[in-house]
Amino acid sequence: MSSLSGLICFLRRSLLRLENRIIQVTGIDRHLGPALALQGPALLPLPHNESKQNQQESFLDSIFWMAAPKKRRTIEVNRCRRRNPDRLIPVKTNIVPCPECGHLKLKHVLCGFCYDKVRRETALIRREIQAVEGGPFRAPAVPTVILYQGETPGEADEGKRIVEQKRKRPSWFTLH
Repeated sequence: MSSLSGLICFLRRSLLRLENRIIQVTGIDRHLGPALALQGPALLPLPHNESKQNQQESFLDSIFWMAAPKKRRTIEVNRCRRRNPDRLIPVKTNIVPCPECGHLKLKHVLCGFCYDKVRRETALIRREIQAVEGGPFRAPAVPTVILYQGETPGEADEGKRIVEQKRKRPSWFTLH
């Protein structure tokens, strides 16, 4: 395996050296930067047009002109445009603290911090279930009950698959 990687490194270095030699011979500069592009004289002669012979070509003919404002906008006009009430972000009045963790959230939206805790706990439970099943196609057709440390199955849990966790039940994960 190491001989293959050594061969690849050798070929890469050889190709880089070959590229550098070709660049040196041709005289191309490797570090070309951006430049102003203007239309230069054509390599092939243009057909003679008698109407153009009377006009002299100017250096400014080859530059692309863009529109520019005729007058400067005043500070007052700019501020009125920027601070227009239609463009401002509305003030939110429905922000409340989360009853579980205390972080601020919108009234009608699930708290992001609590959701992250639930997502992490669910991922742990799924890993536990996969370890018990041994594969994705071995899931039984019965409901699953999650029991935490110190909990016992009840009468309603008869006939269900029981997955036991070796940690305490989180306060937000209710039993029913």
